[in-house]
Amino acid sequence: MLETFNSLESALYPVVCNINNYLSSYILVFLLIAVGLWYSIKTQFVQIRCFGEGMRKVFGNLSLRGGRQESGMSSFQALATAIAAQVGTGNIVGASGAILTGGPGAIFWMWVIAFFGMATIYAEATLALKTRKVDKDGTVHGGPVYYITTAFQGGFGKFLAGFFAVAIILALGFMGCMVQSNSIGSTFQTAFGIPSWIVGAVLVVICAVIFLGGVQRLASVTEKVVPIMAAIFLLGGLVVLVCRIQYIPATFGMIFKYAFQPQAIIGGGFGYAIKTAVSQGAKRGLFSNEAGMGSTPHAHAQANVKDPHDQGVVAIIGVFIDTFVVLTLNALVIISTLYTQDGILAGGYTGAVTETIGKANLAQTAFGTVFGESLGAMFVAVCLFFFAFSTILGWNLFGKINMIYLFGKKLGAKNATVIYTLIALVFIFLGTVMSNDLVWELTDMFNNLMVIPNAIALFALTSVVTKVALGKETLRK
Repeated sequence: MLETFNSLESALYPVVCNINNYLSSYILVFLLIAVGLWYSIKTQFVQIRCFGEGMRKVFGNLSLRGGRQESGMSSFQALATAIAAQVGTGNIVGASGAILTGGPGAIFWMWVIAFFGMATIYAEATLALKTRKVDKDGTVHGGPVYYITTAFQGGFGKFLAGFFAVAIILALGFMGCMVQSNSIGSTFQTAFGIPSWIVGAVLVVICAVIFLGGVQRLASVTEKVVPIMAAIFLLGGLVVLVCRIQYIPATFGMIFKYAFQPQAIIGGGFGYAIKTAVSQGAKRGLFSNEAGMGSTPHAHAQANVKDPHDQGVVAIIGVFIDTFVVLTLNALVIISTLYTQDGILAGGYTGAVTETIGKANLAQTAFGTVFGESLGAMFVAVCLFFFAFSTILGWNLFGKINMIYLFGKKLGAKNATVIYTLIALVFIFLGTVMSNDLVWELTDMFNNLMVIPNAIALFALTSVVTKVALGKETLRK
């Protein structure tokens, strides 16, 4: 039996890898950039016009005790849940991989992608609120499946929505949470010597309590965890940057220089190098802030706001925090410690250094240059715990909403939720005790595939978003 499974895995693995490479390198990069550019133009660059408004709505009356809502979440709780999903291991490991493969210039292209992604996330949040369903008991259901079926009536819309729902349940609710818990288990075992199975058991208990407590309990946790995890990481990153302050000008210089001359740091011809830098920045940026993927609209749909525009501008700030604050800080730490003249990657990612440094330990190595090897590993382990744990919470909610959409009528919402939660908890535990490359690649594949129906619906509903963005319509209670 085991031999059959291993042979099946060996056969499927290269196929799934090829599908992922084709999707992420070509179709999805161009599709998501097109959506972001389209909505930037159609909304008259809402990410610029309404950026200040979004900042005021997020930080003007900031409170970590939003209180129990009659239904749904407060606007900040919805944002915190969205950020919880966005800020995951990809902000540390993903940025590291982009820099190693595409050079420091990949960060510039991440910024460009995030800028256009801010318009995309505005559209997603707006549509999620416009099309959400509210039960008699106040339970809110919202997300891409609801605006997909609004955009396309009949069988085609049901097919697209069903395809999206299955993809997101597998990609985020099950296998994605497994990937996140694996990061928690492995980093804690490395940094603190705690067996990963013990970490897994504790993680399952904590998650079960939160999951079964429903949306209100999850919102109460995320509104506290997200600011704390951001503060810890920002503080540690700023300490490193202060210690390396003399290298900060050179760090920014490399980001801009190698965005347009990447061959000088990653080798190869100009055409190959520029394609690598842009594609790495685009892919890692898109799947870090999740704009256009259809994940975070589930959280924004829960927001108790009168006008979809209000949550749309709040969603813009979520992408800004994810990419321009958290991911950028990690990138600056890596470049200023490892790529500057005294760094081990000053000559590029070549030679013997490739045998000891990879995307998994690049951040630990960077923080370790200032904190010391042991403390650096512990700091990154703690940050990864917060990042991955918060992502598990957000992704579980997104998967549950789609599970209820698919099976709520047949099984009942409560039964569908319990079944889904039990399966998710099994995946979370398995993630801490085992690593399977095929599972990782399948996660990416379903992650990629869920973008397609979401992007199609975003294009189809352009007029709905532009009416809200340009102040012509408000949500009617």
